[in-house]
Amino acid sequence: MRILQMQFSSRPCCDNLLDMTEQISEPDAVPSVPMTGVLLGIDYGTKRVGVAVSDRDQRFSSPLHNHERHGLHVDERFFRKVVDEYGPVGLVVGLPIHLSGDESEKSKEARLFAKWLTGVTGLPHTFQDERFSSFYAQKLLMAAEMSAKKRKQRMDKLAAQILLQAFLDARIAAVAKAAQTVE
Repeated sequence: MRILQMQFSSRPCCDNLLDMTEQISEPDAVPSVPMTGVLLGIDYGTKRVGVAVSDRDQRFSSPLHNHERHGLHVDERFFRKVVDEYGPVGLVVGLPIHLSGDESEKSKEARLFAKWLTGVTGLPHTFQDERFSSFYAQKLLMAAEMSAKKRKQRMDKLAAQILLQAFLDARIAAVAKAAQTVE
């Protein structure tokens, strides 16, 4: 187990996760999230975090919250409240990567945020490629002919739902494929 050094900025709404100072114990390998039970999908952003929730059977996801970030203490209270209310068994965090498959600076921030969130909630996390989740969310909201203000209010939680559903669908497909190879 190694110790991750992090320093959080004092800016109220835009904590720079690359400058964290608190120490979080981090296992060398990211634990997998359980196969049953509620999962939370997390669409990380420096201003807002979108949150989605799965059903207990991990078949369906629903948009849950758009959390406006106002500092780490507010973030911590918000996520602890969500965990208390929904009782999730794990976190699926969107990982923004380039079309080439390379990770970006935002990928590093999302990885640090996931580690911080695991420290706050005690829940294991995994990552899901989120390259097109915001794009698809924007297209869906545009098709619904919503105002820009309403789209902004729904965008991040819808992106979180899209990335969580992609994770669930991939997991279901992998289990089905494994079952076929056993036969």
